[in-house]
Amino acid sequence: MKRILVPTLGTADWRRLLAEPETQWEREASAMEMAVSWEKAQESERGLPEEMIKAMDRQPALSGARLLVAFPEHKVVLKGRGKPSQSDVWALVLTEGGYLSMALEAKAGEPFGPTLGEWMKDASEGKHERLKSLCEILQVENPSSELRYQLFHRTASAVLEAQRFRAPLAAMLVQSFRNDPVAWNDYEKFCGLLGVTAARGSILEARRSGAPRLFLGWLDCPVATDAEMACVV
Repeated sequence: MKRILVPTLGTADWRRLLAEPETQWEREASAMEMAVSWEKAQESERGLPEEMIKAMDRQPALSGARLLVAFPEHKVVLKGRGKPSQSDVWALVLTEGGYLSMALEAKAGEPFGPTLGEWMKDASEGKHERLKSLCEILQVENPSSELRYQLFHRTASAVLEAQRFRAPLAAMLVQSFRNDPVAWNDYEKFCGLLGVTAARGSILEARRSGAPRLFLGWLDCPVATDAEMACVV
């Protein structure tokens, strides 16, 4: 894991961090739209996308949020077999309730990856260890095999980074740039497992004891205009 980081000079720096920049980087796809959204937000006093600020200000613990640092394609090592959890953005944010570890997942019609059942098919001991660890972090038991694995490890990564930075708050947010009922349904089911009734444009607290407090949110965001795209390239 890299510990020396360089500020971005524009969206090109986001592209080079992608696993498959040639196929993932295009207009109205999640990678490019998220890059433009966050680069544009750096012009504002609080450094966060407008839709995010609105949702956070409605949640007392997260109100007044201001970005401290954000890292595109941030990796968090997890127990057991498998790759690190790689957030589209991980951010450390200062809120009314203290420091917030925030893991972001961008979607523009892309699925949340395999279900637990698919990921655990013919699973090794290492995969069983990983799933057990994720469930312990999220304080859940016997999750349905129909739930999406990506939502588990992305949310757990927010909690782990909160613990690493001694932050009392953690959040996993989805930035959606396209209306996708399938992805929304998967998110809604995952929220139910953590005791949250999902709502678009809202960030709600999950059922979790001890620190950090955990929040889940879904933000519907517009795609960038040509003018906005040109300003951050």
